[in-house]
Amino acid sequence: MRLTKRVVDAAGPGASMAVIWDAEVKGFGLRVTPNGAKSYVLNYRAGRGRNAPTRRITIGKHGSPWTPEMARKEALRLLAEIAKGEDPIEERKAASRMMTFGELAGLYLAEGVGHKKPLTLRSDRTRIERHLKPLLGAKRIDAVARLDVERMQRDVVAGKTTVQKLEKGKRGPGAVVRGGKGAAAQCVALVSTIMAFAMARGLLTENPARGVKKAPIRKMERFLSDAEMARLAEALDAETARTNDPYPTAAIRMLLFTGCRRSEIVTLRWEWIDLERSMIFLPDSKTGRKPVYLNAPALTVLASLPRQEGNPYVICGHRAGAAYVGFDKVWLRVRKAAGLDGVRLHDLRHSFASVGATGGGSLLVIGKLLGHHNANTTERYAHLSADPVRQAAEAIGKRIEAAMQQKPKGELVELQGKRA
Repeated sequence: MRLTKRVVDAAGPGASMAVIWDAEVKGFGLRVTPNGAKSYVLNYRAGRGRNAPTRRITIGKHGSPWTPEMARKEALRLLAEIAKGEDPIEERKAASRMMTFGELAGLYLAEGVGHKKPLTLRSDRTRIERHLKPLLGAKRIDAVARLDVERMQRDVVAGKTTVQKLEKGKRGPGAVVRGGKGAAAQCVALVSTIMAFAMARGLLTENPARGVKKAPIRKMERFLSDAEMARLAEALDAETARTNDPYPTAAIRMLLFTGCRRSEIVTLRWEWIDLERSMIFLPDSKTGRKPVYLNAPALTVLASLPRQEGNPYVICGHRAGAAYVGFDKVWLRVRKAAGLDGVRLHDLRHSFASVGATGGGSLLVIGKLLGHHNANTTERYAHLSADPVRQAAEAIGKRIEAAMQQKPKGELVELQGKRA
């Protein structure tokens, strides 16, 4: 008989499992178990000829969303695929073997991050564990769509993956995760990188994160004024006198005098410094090999530092042969003493660039000094640069101001028109 809702509702359980076959679609039927569970099935031959094995695939359990008509349409779709030589059961098995995004992220961390720096890799691991796995980890990679990536970004912005404390109220390393726009934008970029890795391995054909508009973020642009630099110098002198340890304060001065990144100064070795040429040749940095030009103040700082025998580092630590640790605590004390609340160590790099820009240095030269490979990275300092456009605007404004400040040479006389 033709399977209709009335027929399905009337079908009752028997002593054993039974199948009521549909009269219109060959192989389509309703299976009823002894406990009364009802589901739609399809019998088919996997291959051609009488010797092809017969298989049965379950379409779905009766009830929302599977009605007799919907199940019949799905049976017809499956039969059309079978006629093309495909096997729905094998496809389901393959789909069940498809790795999840969490598994893909693990494979990426194991095999796809050889080019990344340790600090970048540590950030990636944190984003994967704290944001991506909770929000995308359980989904099969072929089921991750652009809408899923956009939803993930909204959830990170909203703070749904925020972690404030560990158990028992104790905070540990990496325990605080706040989310926000910056973290969300980085997560989108990381998902795109992971999916590109999957495409390179032949696991996917499309990148669902490509084209996703990242959450707008406000770039931190904190520059020290001349007065703040003077207070910083005074605080550094006081810190050195109090601790009798010249190394951490020298590192802070080098950050400001060279515009280097923190890791480049903290891990700096004497063998990389060419005092005759006033250069540092970093064998590896965030952007690869990098030359650093040493100005007179930076050379003075280096000359003031005692070298410890057997220690290759410029900024020596308290243990023999080791670099300095505990740098953050020193900076917090110095920052507080100088009245620079909220200023980060990285802002010293921005301050170096801002002095160059306001002094008339070209953005190309500033980018070279900072080691930027991408000119767009240096564009953040464009509004500070004394470029020809700014100079022209100043000249025009001064000329207009001078003209407006001149006194009229005569009196204004109202002209009377002729009366009719």
